[in-house]
Amino acid sequence: MVDPLTLLAFAPAALALNLTPGADMMFCLGQGLRSGPRAAVAASAGISAGGLVHVTLAGLGLGALVGAVPWAFEVIRWGGVAYLLFLAVQVLRQAQTQRDGAPGLSVGRAFATGFVVNLTNPKVILFVLAFVPQFVRPEAGSVLAQFLVFGAVLALGGFIINGAVGVFASGIGRRLVRGGRALGWITSGIFFALAARLALLERT
Repeated sequence: MVDPLTLLAFAPAALALNLTPGADMMFCLGQGLRSGPRAAVAASAGISAGGLVHVTLAGLGLGALVGAVPWAFEVIRWGGVAYLLFLAVQVLRQAQTQRDGAPGLSVGRAFATGFVVNLTNPKVILFVLAFVPQFVRPEAGSVLAQFLVFGAVLALGGFIINGAVGVFASGIGRRLVRGGRALGWITSGIFFALAARLALLERT
């Protein structure tokens, strides 16, 4: 069982991390611009679900493999780059063929895409391995259970903050960007930027 004082110390640290702009926040922003508030919230939920998978793997000790074997990190990283580039090209093609105001991703597709984007970012599990163990106390009980509790706090905070960013972006998109093509170019650019960011990551 997680000690309440430890959880109290973890919560503000987790909130600070959730508030730091990163790939997840940019992804939700792109979904908000392109597909509206419901898709943005669904994408945020998918990202949080992917984060829980990473935390579970770390708690089980499988994350140590990614941290220790260079090629495992590279396989996941370049898989993520390829997926983000695929999304960018797909959105760009849709923007060139669809009429102004055409719908973006469905709620289910936005959730699944957010889930995959998070899973294919190896930095997430390396971050979990570096951050969460600082608050885990083996004498307090199951290490996996503690990882899951801390992961749930991170996931909940991320869901709220990233979802809010996406909802806010959807409002801006409706006011400032008229037409499916313009939205498509912006969203595609975000995906290309995220792919470049992941490709240039150093394994630290």
